[in-house]
Amino acid sequence: MSCFLLLNSLMYNELLPVVDENDRVIDTLPRHHVHAQSLRHRAVHILVFNDQGRLFLQKRSLLKDLNAGLWDTSAAGHVDAGEDYDSCALREVEEELGIKVDDELEPLFKLPATAAIGMEFIQVYRCRHNGPFTLAPDEIETGDWFSEQDLSARIAADDQTLTETFKTIWRHYRP
Repeated sequence: MSCFLLLNSLMYNELLPVVDENDRVIDTLPRHHVHAQSLRHRAVHILVFNDQGRLFLQKRSLLKDLNAGLWDTSAAGHVDAGEDYDSCALREVEEELGIKVDDELEPLFKLPATAAIGMEFIQVYRCRHNGPFTLAPDEIETGDWFSEQDLSARIAADDQTLTETFKTIWRHYRP
């Protein structure tokens, strides 16, 4: 089975909790239904900084159905049915970057679900890690370290190679 068919199959089988305006679970539906109907759901985004204060960003795989080829947070993903934000964040960091950050993961803030960020309630975390990383090839094309100043300048210029979600998170993180 090709990578694209495998990803497509996983997307159609992934069950997500649908939530109300207060982030309370009201239903569970397949991912593609949640996205097609613009229903509120949950996600996590993790900002991984190194000891020099640089942020690792991932360039999303061209196989992704949303934001393919754009630069995004270090790791991110949907909260699955029956999963909470914290366990999802730990899972996503391990799946996408190949690292364990059990004790280092710090919750920062939660963004409300809006159309601009895909109707996702997003819990944002931060941790420190210097790599190396083992990038998940079906999720990530490549990755690199960026200074906070460079990222702030790119966001101020509305850099179209960055996801809207990352720009929203960064503006909230570093106003």
